Amino acid sequence: MTGHRPALRTPRGRARGAAIAAFVALAPLIPSAAAAVGSQEITAKLPYDCALPSGTQRAAVRVTAAFPDRAKAGEAIRPTGVTTTVELPAAAVADLTALKATTVVPETRLALDVAQHEAKAQALWRGTARPVPLPAEGTLTLTTTGDAPAVTAAGDGDLTLTATGLAVDLALGTADGAPTAPPSLSLACTLAKDADGHGLLATVPIGPATGTPAPSGSPSPSAPTAPASGRPTDPASPSGSAAPGAPGAPGGKDKDKDKAPKVGDARAGLAADRPPAPPCVKENPTDKSLNAYITGYSNVRKLAGASLIPVSCVQIEQGDPEISFPPDGSIHLLQKSDAYLDYQGRKQTPPFTSTFLTFGFTPTTATMILEQAGPMTVASDVLLVFPDNIAETYVRAPLVLRVLDVEVNGTRLDVGPSCRTETPLSSPEPDPATYPGPHLVMLGKGQLINGTDATGYVLTSGGPLTGEVTIPAFTGCGAGGENLDRLLTASISGSGNYVKQIQGQTCAVGVEVPTEGQCTEDRQPYVVPAPER
Repeated sequence: MTGHRPALRTPRGRARGAAIAAFVALAPLIPSAAAAVGSQEITAKLPYDCALPSGTQRAAVRVTAAFPDRAKAGEAIRPTGVTTTVELPAAAVADLTALKATTVVPETRLALDVAQHEAKAQALWRGTARPVPLPAEGTLTLTTTGDAPAVTAAGDGDLTLTATGLAVDLALGTADGAPTAPPSLSLACTLAKDADGHGLLATVPIGPATGTPAPSGSPSPSAPTAPASGRPTDPASPSGSAAPGAPGAPGGKDKDKDKAPKVGDARAGLAADRPPAPPCVKENPTDKSLNAYITGYSNVRKLAGASLIPVSCVQIEQGDPEISFPPDGSIHLLQKSDAYLDYQGRKQTPPFTSTFLTFGFTPTTATMILEQAGPMTVASDVLLVFPDNIAETYVRAPLVLRVLDVEVNGTRLDVGPSCRTETPLSSPEPDPATYPGPHLVMLGKGQLINGTDATGYVLTSGGPLTGEVTIPAFTGCGAGGENLDRLLTASISGSGNYVKQIQGQTCAVGVEVPTEGQCTEDRQPYVVPAPER
């Protein structure tokens, strides 16, 4: 068996085939796409001047991608293997460590001019990466990968792609997980005037072959090179804007020669209205690897309010499915998977802020994180009763609640760097012998009728998970000799706190071709769920 991914992994969890076959047969991995015929791989080394807190510094940027050698007018050209490597000087490292940062999570936005004849449009190449530790000395190298929009030429003639502005967004992390001030930096970088080729990345001939294609990285006689521009911004429209142009062919016989190339969605593989979400990239995936986003609300009964749990990345490693035949004659498909939260390389949620009325009248704002303190398990039990199959999934996670910052009626209350619950949050456990110790328990129930979309919760298609949690007493809260443990315990700790989490559709990370509707091109979850109360 290959690719431990049940057949119900099609978009929105559609089950296919007979009941047992749908759950026991494991869907094969999608075969890799055939290598592009006649492709050209480019590597462009470009100098950029980046605005850092200490002043403008030169950064060495390397851009790699692959394009077809030639395309037809009206044919979508999608760059693949897009990688942007930015080497920042030692002065940049000093600026970041001065902010007490120990890691950075980079995101790059490379703006391009896409030109043909006298007309051009704008495109944006985005890249993300996992957390990068700051070196003790020397330069900092950031390598991002991501999506590039498809480009379509209206007529024949060389199509050129020229790099212009670059932005490098850095989310800053500290050794103890506390936020820095500011929590992020955005570096605006301008292509240096002495850049070879003025930023030209590639030339793609459009139309029937009439000779030797123009080599990649050399200026095309039919398209002007673009001057350096400032900090990139997202295009105002998917197709960019056309520059005024004259007819391209002598006598103006080709009416398409003055039309700007069309540029697709600036985040290829994503819906145009996809909400923002933290990076969710799996390193060294296997054919069992999935990832997904979760979000939701947790009530705090003592404060008569609910706290929003932010969109968080969960990495899942599926276990092998097993068929069980209990004495009652039923047939069950059992699967136990391992999972962990993933935020900037740490097993935690992003920081989130909630405001409550303490004691019923005092506005109190707290910044918190949920930190995983042990293994997270996902145990699924599907009762196979053709054609109606019932799924029950328990998610168990030992989570410690850490309080990073508190304001009471607008005045900061210093809780120190170590304010947390004494033990992980706890829920009633239906199987304490198998799962001892305090941990959060959430239950998801789903129904799969053959040939229809899954309803409720199923691991691969997502859905709602609910539970009840007890918040333990707090410890380590306070600074300057002031002990705030009892204050937070009296205000927050207690039982009967309802939790509702929404999980989005999973992405099968290990496949060579991302599944449409489930994954972005860089294998991040396509679906970013919205919280529900």
